[in-house]
Amino acid sequence: MTHPRFLSFSRNGHHGYGLAVEGGVIDLSARHGASWANLRDVIEAGRLGQLAEEGKALKPDFALDEIRFEIPIPSPEKIICVGVNFPDRNEEYKDGQAAPSNPSLFIRFPRSFTGHGEALIRPPESPQLDYEGEIVIVIGKGGRRIAEADALSHIAALSLCNEGTIRDWVRHAKFNVTQGKNFDRTGAIGPWLVPYRDESQLADIKLETRVNGEVRQSDRTSRMIFSFRKIINYISTFTTLVPGDVIVTGTPTGAGARFDPPIWLKPGDIVEVEADGLGILKNTIADEVL
Repeated sequence: MTHPRFLSFSRNGHHGYGLAVEGGVIDLSARHGASWANLRDVIEAGRLGQLAEEGKALKPDFALDEIRFEIPIPSPEKIICVGVNFPDRNEEYKDGQAAPSNPSLFIRFPRSFTGHGEALIRPPESPQLDYEGEIVIVIGKGGRRIAEADALSHIAALSLCNEGTIRDWVRHAKFNVTQGKNFDRTGAIGPWLVPYRDESQLADIKLETRVNGEVRQSDRTSRMIFSFRKIINYISTFTTLVPGDVIVTGTPTGAGARFDPPIWLKPGDIVEVEADGLGILKNTIADEVL
């Protein structure tokens, strides 16, 4: 079964959104931009299902190779990321501590991400650009203190993330990782926004990261320390979740920092993040042009 695949794109100076179908892209923004400027607005209006159904009767307006991918939600109110959410990741820290009782969280800014097919940018301040393949959930129905039993009903859609990190900059201060997680265009989200249907889409799917074709990370969501239900429940305890909020849910073991010696990403490398039903997020690496 092919799931609807929404995307945000730019083409000839125009920013839009659409549906990827056989033969290209249906430009939904050309048809509905006056009502919903972007996919965040579509989600807030609860119209993903309607537009997916409408797309079944439409032909593509242009080919995929005519567009540049952008992050699916162009201006979310919040991007919240979960750290240390797979058992082997916890063991990597070698601090003798059991898995934590609550998730570690940090914030990323939208401009720290780029789209599928674009280059992740290695800044001149550090060569330690690393990859982290993760699954993204996008909130469709907002709420505060959302019960675990109800949490999945608050998801609108799913996507993939390469939560790229400048490793030495996450150690610049005693308690925070913000700096190393927010260099411009060091991460990517995409390529698709896949509407959420039911728990089978998330319960036990394979998540894999490859660098130049070599598998570096591979695990299954059933092994996550904090479930998708728990993550939504916990975050919504202290902040009100709103439609379009992006939650990046944690990476398996195998990032470049954990090799001896570490293996950092370098210009020309190709990184692919893949998960069942969500496609492949693919990016190259380039040095920042000053």
